[in-house]
Amino acid sequence: MLPYILRRLATGLLMLVALSMLVFILLRLAPGDPIDAYVNPNVAMSQAEMDALRTRLGLDQPLPIQYLAWLQAAATGDLGYSIQRNGVRVLPLVLERIGPTILLMAAGLAIAIVTGIAAGILSAVRRNSPTDIGFSVVAFIGISSPAFLTAILGLYLFSVVLHWAPSGGMLTPGAPFSVSDLLSHLILPACLLSIGHAALIMRYMRASLLEVLNQDYVRTARAKGVKEFWVIMKHAVRNALLPVVTLIGSTIGIAVGGAIFIESVFNWPGMGLLLINAVDTRDYPVIMGATLIIGACVIVVNLLTDIAYAAVDPRIQVA
Repeated sequence: MLPYILRRLATGLLMLVALSMLVFILLRLAPGDPIDAYVNPNVAMSQAEMDALRTRLGLDQPLPIQYLAWLQAAATGDLGYSIQRNGVRVLPLVLERIGPTILLMAAGLAIAIVTGIAAGILSAVRRNSPTDIGFSVVAFIGISSPAFLTAILGLYLFSVVLHWAPSGGMLTPGAPFSVSDLLSHLILPACLLSIGHAALIMRYMRASLLEVLNQDYVRTARAKGVKEFWVIMKHAVRNALLPVVTLIGSTIGIAVGGAIFIESVFNWPGMGLLLINAVDTRDYPVIMGATLIIGACVIVVNLLTDIAYAAVDPRIQVA
């Protein structure tokens, strides 16, 4: 297991380098001059001052030299300084936003996993029944709905019309911290984030369980007189979970994209909102730093998923 983990970490490191290189190139291909982000439009600057600023920032160097300079600094933990936040260091700024994003994604994925697996089991056990058809319709709608549309509609319905949940933020401004206040702000965005993932998990769980229920060992367990509940839960569900575990790991990256939309709509102070604000203001160091941290988190989660996959099925051996 240890050699496998080390190889995966080495591969993940190369993927991070490739990701940072791609983002760096895309930022440089964007319209406009990067120096404009560093210049106050209300302050007149001569061409000589602009050239001096460009030289000081290293923007006069070829793009490969600029990227290697950034990569060398990033390897030591120096992700630079935010342009729009008066020289605040990027790494502490990004790390400060990780907590709210992890909280939102963990809550959303937990809701998606529980509801998706439960609905998939019930749908498979009651195949072609009204329950199965109803879950299938709901899953189709959930999979087809983009995250930004779900977030906007959910915000309007549950916050503006029904007043069941706060319309934004992580805590009530000016109020003392309380778990109940945090949960009241968390429940709606987490549920909206979970919709698409729960629908996908439900469909995979249903298909996988239907396949397992037709296996010989399940029929043997029934022939021995084992109660149907234990046939399903003990013999069928565990084996049906194998593809679902892989799916859950692969949805982490998709959940990051959904969290960005959810955070922007609900003004949730996480990395998604930070990244959107950085794109709007062309804060290149924050964009690079946030992308690098998000990529590292996704790679680590995928590695943990592979390890969990081996734990669920002892027959699997990592190579």
